[in-house]
Amino acid sequence: METVNAFLKRKNIVFSARRYGVDALGAMAQGLFCSLLIGTIVKTLGEQAGIAFLVDVGNFAAAMSGAAMAVAIGYALQAPPLVLFSLATVGYAANALGSTSLIPDQAGAGGPLAVLFIAIIAAEFGKAVSKETKIDILVTPLVTILVGVALSAWWAPAIGTAATAVGNIIMWATDLQPFLMGVIVSVVIGVALTLPISSAAICAAFGLTGLAGGAAVAGCCANMVGFAVLSFRENGWGGLVSQGLGTSMLQMGNILKNPRVWLPAILTSAVTGPLATCVFRLEMNGPPVSSGMGTCGLVGQIGVWTGWLSPSERALANGAAAVAPGAMDWLGLILISFVLPAVLCWAFGLLFRRIGWIKPGDLTLQ
Repeated sequence: METVNAFLKRKNIVFSARRYGVDALGAMAQGLFCSLLIGTIVKTLGEQAGIAFLVDVGNFAAAMSGAAMAVAIGYALQAPPLVLFSLATVGYAANALGSTSLIPDQAGAGGPLAVLFIAIIAAEFGKAVSKETKIDILVTPLVTILVGVALSAWWAPAIGTAATAVGNIIMWATDLQPFLMGVIVSVVIGVALTLPISSAAICAAFGLTGLAGGAAVAGCCANMVGFAVLSFRENGWGGLVSQGLGTSMLQMGNILKNPRVWLPAILTSAVTGPLATCVFRLEMNGPPVSSGMGTCGLVGQIGVWTGWLSPSERALANGAAAVAPGAMDWLGLILISFVLPAVLCWAFGLLFRRIGWIKPGDLTLQ
């Protein structure tokens, strides 16, 4: 056993929830952002402006999403160069096959989820054999690619089917019970956004669009804009921008010290979620990854906008159609994304400050 542990340590192979569930998942979301998400935005701009070059750029970027995710995961796992570069093939295969389904004539939503599982395994196998032979330049890429593509052929369609089923259940339940599911989806995705995991990757993995995607956007905005405004007296304009347009994850250290500081944002998401689903009927029909981005770079809002004009493939598969947004649509997007999170979280925070649950300095960013 000591020999195995020594080998794993030498190869930097660490079996831990943090490395796979936090580092790899977070990196995967960045890879998805730098390919599919950016590609969708550029393509939509090109379509609206009539610029064919931008449409081509968007298509090329989106086509590389599987490879980008896998390479990002390998980077997070500190894979050596030959493993890292080989993961491009693995990611492409896993994403392509994960987007198929075991159910005839049904597309799968599990591409990103398949990439996460398969790229991790392929990367660790590649790391295990890296520099162990004199023909490393042949052995390491061969092992990494064979393991990854074989697992993609074996597992990815099933993962695609399972992820589609879960996503469809969430979206079906949200359509059936928009109030209850608006609360649940908004709170859960908002909490995931602030935790050191990736809400964007979760939404992408399950293909959340439509009303469920809108509720997810509401929850993310409640945490990002909410914490930005709630902690303004401690952190000023720098904190407002870094949390409001960056990430509320910056508050995790303070949350661990005093979990009550999270209550205003959570309560805000419990209010804005059902408002999004029941009152404004806010749907996010852009790329599912946008549902879990909130106001980070305004990606959530851009996702709603692109979904209005040109729904993503996943949204189209769920029955979405292009629409011409009206005044109520824009009002709902602005209120749910910015105004209500700021006002409600500030009001809840004021109450908790007065009863002593939040004290001066509890929200100061280090």
